[in-house]
Amino acid sequence: MTSEMKERLLKRAREAQQNAYAPYSKFRVGAAILLDSGEIFSGCNVENASYGLTNCAERSAIFAAVSALGGNKVQLKAVAVVNDQDAPCSPCGACRQVIAEFGRDAVIWYQGRSAVQESTIRDLLPECFSL
Repeated sequence: MTSEMKERLLKRAREAQQNAYAPYSKFRVGAAILLDSGEIFSGCNVENASYGLTNCAERSAIFAAVSALGGNKVQLKAVAVVNDQDAPCSPCGACRQVIAEFGRDAVIWYQGRSAVQESTIRDLLPECFSL
């Protein structure tokens, strides 16, 4: 994965973050995903007063890709996640499982304590659920 692609995905994630609906937490998150096909989709977090109904940016991006292309055509190559507070923010457990569903070898870039971190979904969720 090139540094140019990494920067492109992080830029798209920052753009998506601007659309976040976060009136409760005030924590705006954006994500961008790169598919094996080269297509990029983005998403943002969408909160709800019934907090359990909130959707994360990563899942919003993946679900947008599935909605546009169909699930069989979504093969994740990389995921970038940013937030507006530069706080450490790796994908949550639910997002990790959804990422694993569509990209067992996906590279993940996310805000760490002092800089963007790089990992793989296999490292972040080594024992993912599978049928």
